[in-house]
Amino acid sequence: MEFAFSKNSKKSKDPKEADHVENMIILGSGPAGLAAALYAARAELAPLVLSGMELGGQAAITNVIENYPGFPDGVGGAELGGLFQKQAEHFGARIVMDSATSVDLSSSPFLVTTYSQQYRTKSLIIATGASPVHLGVPGENEFIGLGTSYCATCDGYFFRDKKVVVVGGGDSALEEALFLTRYAASVTVIHRRDSLRAGAILQKRAKENPKISFIWDTVVRSIEGEGKVQAVRLNNIKTGVESLLKTDGVFIFIGHHPNTVLFTDQLKLSSGGYIEADNKMQTSVMGVYAAGEAMDPNYRQVITSAGMGAAAAIQAAKYLETLE
Repeated sequence: MEFAFSKNSKKSKDPKEADHVENMIILGSGPAGLAAALYAARAELAPLVLSGMELGGQAAITNVIENYPGFPDGVGGAELGGLFQKQAEHFGARIVMDSATSVDLSSSPFLVTTYSQQYRTKSLIIATGASPVHLGVPGENEFIGLGTSYCATCDGYFFRDKKVVVVGGGDSALEEALFLTRYAASVTVIHRRDSLRAGAILQKRAKENPKISFIWDTVVRSIEGEGKVQAVRLNNIKTGVESLLKTDGVFIFIGHHPNTVLFTDQLKLSSGGYIEADNKMQTSVMGVYAAGEAMDPNYRQVITSAGMGAAAAIQAAKYLETLE
């Protein structure tokens, strides 16, 4: 599931033409990026959004978002993203389906290079989000697309009447486990601890669902099969006992890492790779702002990411006023 972007979205001028410099470039098209685009567009800055190749961020692949204000019955992640996009474009944001391959923040205007061209910009908002953490066990990469997945919404349909396992114990793991019960015959949640980290409501729903069972104090040592996933090898970290669990699919939800590699040695990053920014979203380089999961290891919610994006755009607009 993806945010739907218009094929005819306006494209920025090539910077080689009349030395064109953008007022603002926003990297990322999730809630933080599109909220920033909306606020910047309403300030008549005509922001350029480089959406990335995975449109919409993590929210777009969430089946139902139940905690975003204004939607008492919940809203699909892709649907909400489409509304964000429509509103931002309505006020003049321009969305280009492209990804930054390098960014030079050593001088202003900043230089952003993508797969298709180069841009220069007076201000930059980084909303590149985060990507799923991998287990790093034998068989994981080998079976991606053949039974290993990081998105139940994307791949759940292919496991109708099958047995699957979900690795993890947080909100995402239980949300995806519950979603998988629509299709799978059974869902086994494997968690390395003896209690879940997920919210109370999700825990209650999962524990009451007859299709969901739990294996505690256990980690996955390998994913095995011939041509496709057929089993996972497990290890109980308290007893040391190993076992083999037959399964048709492995869905992994053990966290995310920030997509900030482009800014190594250019911006101040935390030990976990998150961009460090102050309460006004300002990074260590003047004119460069960060929002959403690229700088937020704590909340990681659609509403907080959108709020950060709005704040970043407001501050960037104030910064651009000082340049004038």
